[in-house]
Amino acid sequence: MKRPMPKVMVGALVVVLIFFTLPLVALIWRAIEREGILHFLDEPLVREAMQLSLTTSLISLAMSILFGTPVAYLLARWRFRGHRFIETLLDLPIVLPPVVAGVALLMAFGRRGLLGSELEVLGIQLPFTTIGVIVAQIFVAAPFYIRSAIAGFSDIDRDIEAAAEVDGATVLGVLRDISVPAAMPSLAAGAVLCWARALSEFGATLLFAGNMQGRTQTMPLAIMTAFESSVGAALALSVILLIVSFAIIFISRSLTHRDPRTG
Repeated sequence: MKRPMPKVMVGALVVVLIFFTLPLVALIWRAIEREGILHFLDEPLVREAMQLSLTTSLISLAMSILFGTPVAYLLARWRFRGHRFIETLLDLPIVLPPVVAGVALLMAFGRRGLLGSELEVLGIQLPFTTIGVIVAQIFVAAPFYIRSAIAGFSDIDRDIEAAAEVDGATVLGVLRDISVPAAMPSLAAGAVLCWARALSEFGATLLFAGNMQGRTQTMPLAIMTAFESSVGAALALSVILLIVSFAIIFISRSLTHRDPRTG
């Protein structure tokens, strides 16, 4: 027999839903209310910001997967001195204020940073460039993928991997042929969250890469700029990010959800 839901908890749920839904509904309503909202999508500021955000966030995602997958597998399968410290360090950008992340990147890779002179000798400039946008996005977004990947690899039966190694498979072969396919739901969910975080990055990008239209101005930065001259453009970009964010969270939950009735 299905238990009735407590009225107090239902009431709390209603209050929370109203609190979180009302601002989102207001945003969409104002966008719909404004005539010719789709016209703003053709503005250079909006078009260039969308293109830059899509390009940089996808590159950031690819780099996070390329380097994050073996790192996550290593941390999930081996225990060594400093393991907990390394995991904590990799998780730190998740809770670190984005502004602090931007300052830290400047102190490391800026002209007067720890590696600034070395990079300058090599002719490499990261701050206030498109590459700087990618660096900032990777710094704040990659931990989401690594964290999810560690959880996915940790859930795999190690006996399966051990059997493959006995048959002569290398560690990389086991990772490629067994571990990655088995952990794919977690890897995919982590990749989606990583991409979402890169797409929505604001503070670290603003400080480390700047806010130059067509070069470092991503969609969140364009929204801030548009509010000074074109509220319609800001609303158009905001609604796009809202829709994309909702879709990303829905997809992520669908990938990781397991119905207890089906096992």
